[in-house]
Amino acid sequence: MGQRPGIRQVAARAGVAVGTVSAYLNHPDRVSAERAGRIAEAIDELGFVPSSAGRQLRLGVSSLIGYLSPDVSNPHFSEIAQEVEYRAERLGMTVFFAHSHGDREREDAYLEAFEQRQVRGLLVSSFEPIETRLAAMRERGTPSVVVGRRAGDESQPSVSIDDVSGGRQAAEHLIENGCRRLAFVGGPLPVQQVTDRLAGVRQATDAHPDVGDPEVIEVAERSIAAGRAVGAALADRPATDRPDGVFAANDVLALGVLQALVARGVSVPGEVALVGYDDNEFAEASLIPLTSVRARHGDIGAAAVDILFEAIERGTGALAEPAPALPERTAQRVFAPELIVRESSRRRP
Repeated sequence: MGQRPGIRQVAARAGVAVGTVSAYLNHPDRVSAERAGRIAEAIDELGFVPSSAGRQLRLGVSSLIGYLSPDVSNPHFSEIAQEVEYRAERLGMTVFFAHSHGDREREDAYLEAFEQRQVRGLLVSSFEPIETRLAAMRERGTPSVVVGRRAGDESQPSVSIDDVSGGRQAAEHLIENGCRRLAFVGGPLPVQQVTDRLAGVRQATDAHPDVGDPEVIEVAERSIAAGRAVGAALADRPATDRPDGVFAANDVLALGVLQALVARGVSVPGEVALVGYDDNEFAEASLIPLTSVRARHGDIGAAAVDILFEAIERGTGALAEPAPALPERTAQRVFAPELIVRESSRRRP
């Protein structure tokens, strides 16, 4: 078996210096278009494969970033992860995914493992406050971005959705459609995103004197099974004791509620109007298309990667493709959600 072609062979074939090939591989923006074309042609002809291990040794850093997610089964996190992977790939990086399943010990173990492997940065989705731990890692040279909720520490970069606004939009929509007995289904309540969505519901009900306080139905987990259990319990109530508008803290819960209500003969939206949150791929495809608050997963994933890479560039030099310049004071990005109205909540006669 012949020896694999190296960077010197590429340089000779392209008629450029070895340093120019190195610059092309690591900082292509620094190489002229004419030379870049010759180098690319030489790489194709020789079948040259750059050594990421060698690059790591030269630069003293890895080509990896870590993304820690709490729930791989939740479409919210999987859709963010897809955008994170796509954006990181464009910037010449590889994402290593890990899932804590909402367990703090697993979360701590993965963070330690990421740091030991000297990843260039971290993206972290966590249901619990983690800012203190990330601050210590940042002091040791590992930048991070909290994904999916606004960090409590202003110095900790984060990307999130305005969940208070999302909850308010959902409740106002139900009220505008004639609902006067609202219920909020979500939990655990200490989770910031859940608390914020409930706060938005209360803002809406407080603004309407003819609407009572929302009934809060707490669940231990935001799953299809939990939603079905809530839906079954609601269906078993007398119609006069049942909420006529339900807002679930995510689409997975809402779809479980929807399944149970319909299975027990409760009309949706005729008797109970229903709104979910996230607008995942199953919301529109449901038997009764689900009204949902769109959480802009793609924007969250892309912004998280760009903010992280900007921090990496400040610490270790340029990447394969410079991240777009961000306005000042964007270390904590908050996106506005959008209500997507479908059949599960449309105005009734």
